[in-house]
Amino acid sequence: MEQQPHAQAGTRVLVVDDDPTVAEIVTGYLDRAGYVVDRAGDGPDALARAAAHWPDLVVLDLMLPGMDGLEVCRRMRGHGPVPVIMLTARGDEDDRILGLEVGADDYVTKPFSPRELVLRVESVLRRARPARAPAGLLHAAGLAVDPAARRATKSGSELALTIREFDLLAFLLRNPGRAYSREELMREVWGWDFGDLSTVTVHVRRLRGKVEDDPARPRLIQTVWGVGYRFEPAGAGEE
Repeated sequence: MEQQPHAQAGTRVLVVDDDPTVAEIVTGYLDRAGYVVDRAGDGPDALARAAAHWPDLVVLDLMLPGMDGLEVCRRMRGHGPVPVIMLTARGDEDDRILGLEVGADDYVTKPFSPRELVLRVESVLRRARPARAPAGLLHAAGLAVDPAARRATKSGSELALTIREFDLLAFLLRNPGRAYSREELMREVWGWDFGDLSTVTVHVRRLRGKVEDDPARPRLIQTVWGVGYRFEPAGAGEE
């Protein structure tokens, strides 16, 4: 039997879903894994609970009554950084892309395995935690990344990056000049051996919007047609 992950003491997860059965099952699995769990059935309730006790992570249903999950995510992110795993009721690619576009760090499509969701929670939280040992600062093309502090700047101004975007930028700065396929990026950056490759495309597009002078004509994160992407610190030419 696969070993159940265990949470760090006091790690708080906010579960937001209007389906009481789903919320109860997810809450039960997270509780048994050692998390402190809050529940909310709609957007306003979720925002109120987050304001009262800021969560370490939010499991957020996309299809909520009234205020949908996208708006809840936007409003929460307006108050401070928080990892978000989006639950989508359908397998539509548009739903997944929308969630990633507003900054969700991961997504799970219903119906899902509660055990898999707990593993995803642990994976996202693990990457959100500061590194245990100081890692060297990374510098290139006006960008500076501090892996230990999970902080990135461009020309001295701090970048508002999601966990996945930060991991991608740090990986690219560590490996300049080499072309990586989307499969390699998914595996090497986020440790996924399976998944929808379009999520890599979305993260690259979002990261370009934050680090490129002209995202429509990227010079740092270049597309290598038929292969994937390559980071060019000098920004020389385009593929």
